[in-house]
Amino acid sequence: MKKDIDFSPVTGVKLAIVKKEKSTGTEWAVYIINLNLIELNTVMITSKGYGEIDGEKRQTSTLRHVIKELGAESVAKIEPIDPALFVLTNEFWVSYYILDQIFDKKFIFTPGSFDPVNLRLIPELGLVGILHG
Repeated sequence: MKKDIDFSPVTGVKLAIVKKEKSTGTEWAVYIINLNLIELNTVMITSKGYGEIDGEKRQTSTLRHVIKELGAESVAKIEPIDPALFVLTNEFWVSYYILDQIFDKKFIFTPGSFDPVNLRLIPELGLVGILHG
């Protein structure tokens, strides 16, 4: 049962939604950043968007991703994201193991997160975006 699992607090793991200029236009993507000095194993990520558009409730499909191993002090691309979804709340639930211990955290990007004044350089990626930790 979930209530019997000891979930330690998540430290050293962040999510970033960044933009990259390409010859075909601007591409937005979601990345996971491991700042820890130890690898993460069996990283499971679910993502979904929800909220209202023009007064009508909307919800995206739930996507699921698994990264078998994310090395110490490394990054991995999770998925591309359409900027049209920035008007919704974008939720990413991340679970992973360090040794035998499970860690679990929900990262929520609210619609206001994507205001251009909030964009900043994310050194680990060398790209501009929104960082959530």
